[in-house]
Amino acid sequence: MENDNFKTRLTKVKALLFDVDGVLTDGSITLMENGDQVRTMNIKDGFALQLAVKKGFLVGIISGGRSEAVRKRMEYLGVQDIILGAFRKTEHYEDYLATYSLEPHQVLYMGDDLPDFEVMQRVGVPVCPADAVPEIRQLSIYVSLYGGGKGCVRDVVEQTMRAQGKWSDGERFVW
Repeated sequence: MENDNFKTRLTKVKALLFDVDGVLTDGSITLMENGDQVRTMNIKDGFALQLAVKKGFLVGIISGGRSEAVRKRMEYLGVQDIILGAFRKTEHYEDYLATYSLEPHQVLYMGDDLPDFEVMQRVGVPVCPADAVPEIRQLSIYVSLYGGGKGCVRDVVEQTMRAQGKWSDGERFVW
């Protein structure tokens, strides 16, 4: 498996896991007067996620954040596993593998910062946005051309689906 290239590894992926802040968002927040923190997500990333769900992929997030707005957005997209407030992401990742009887080589994980490091050491397809920190870039077998919140999720989801022949049918033309 170690010598497999990125595209070959994508053919074995059954589960797509993502961090939120810095991956599905650009990592910035807007602080509102009432204390709310507002994030922005990319609509093309959202389209790819909901399509992956429709095509039978297991799609989830593991985030240290606790935003109910993020939960609602992910639920709207059909994301099956939404883990918020994850202090130790590896514990949630191990539970995820056991729940779905997955092997690490069947999991793609996209992270961008040090809290993602240990999970990315364990997955078969560790990937990151263009603006990930150096330690995460070094662990990744693919660095997207796109930054967090700027289409990196769409990039890896589309590549995974193309590698498995699940991108080019008529279903991708509907939301």
